[in-house]
Amino acid sequence: MLKLKDRDLSRLILIGDRLLIKPSKPTQRTDSGLYLPQGMHKKEELYTGYVMKVGPGYPIPAINDMDEPWKDKSDEVKYVPLQPKPGDLAVYLQQSVFELVFNKQDYVVVPHSALLFVIRDEELVGL
Repeated sequence: MLKLKDRDLSRLILIGDRLLIKPSKPTQRTDSGLYLPQGMHKKEELYTGYVMKVGPGYPIPAINDMDEPWKDKSDEVKYVPLQPKPGDLAVYLQQSVFELVFNKQDYVVVPHSALLFVIRDEELVGL
């Protein structure tokens, strides 16, 4: 687990297809009420959390059009954006995440491929 001491979350820049998620506290009991020891998992547990930041997405390779000289030839990288937005409730698989602590808050960095689905509530106020 990585611990960062910066105070400003906006300075954290995600790369590629990654999301910063503030995880919900997982239940540490079974359905019958028994407490699970740390590290004990069912087959593949699903975790939930709120999306705080989203990376730019998947990069698209630059296309050099030699036949069309009037087009703008910028070297700026273009991206296919990701579907999740800040404020969405994400359901993800735990095995692919990277845990970090930022301003004494627990976060996880999740690749887009580990997301199963998101729940978007348009009435949620910005985080």
